[in-house]
Amino acid sequence: MQISPSILACDFANLERELKRIANADWAHVDVMDAHFVPNLTLGLPVVEALARVSPIPLDCHLMIDDPDRWAPLYAEAGASSVTFHVEAARDPISLARSLRSLGARAGMALKPGTAFGPYIDLLPELDMVLLMTVEPGFGGQSFMADQMSKVREVREAVARCGGEIWVQVDGGVSTTTIQACAEAGADVFVAGSAVFGAETAAAAVDQLRDLATRHSALGLRGTQRVRGPQRG
Repeated sequence: MQISPSILACDFANLERELKRIANADWAHVDVMDAHFVPNLTLGLPVVEALARVSPIPLDCHLMIDDPDRWAPLYAEAGASSVTFHVEAARDPISLARSLRSLGARAGMALKPGTAFGPYIDLLPELDMVLLMTVEPGFGGQSFMADQMSKVREVREAVARCGGEIWVQVDGGVSTTTIQACAEAGADVFVAGSAVFGAETAAAAVDQLRDLATRHSALGLRGTQRVRGPQRG
């Protein structure tokens, strides 16, 4: 079970310090928003490059942007170890995933809550992760959408049929009260923002979330193994 705290909920004036608070996490989740694909504007390539130089854990970049075919490979070049694009915005997701992998990054595909997974099952062999949004993308602190658990189960079952090491990530409203449902549905990577950075001790919150996910995992013994992504130098 892997925990990827979203720095969208951290203190942006002290990013390096905030990353050190979550050094026991598996990833630092970086939400990139362009005010076009979603109605919010966060950060971009220069900040990701700076984060990659100081982060004690690998960067997990979630691109909520238009034209990821053009921009996503640049985030891999900037130092992100995992780059996730939204399939709703990609023109050629297969070529994009292959490009990310060729640059040494894990390739992830994200789906909004209203986007069906079925039409994209054939893309699984090209991917390292499928990210399922459990809130509408664009802003942190939203309420968890429990009705997305059926999609998590659908993806987990498809991954099992496909074979290989494809992670299933959930993002949005993940907390100590919702992570159990996500783990039981088959997720194995969990993005949590406020639940981690809003806690008195962020590291303790990471450990608590990982423990809850492990205890309730639908993946059995495999869920007890902590798998880190590649660390960029």
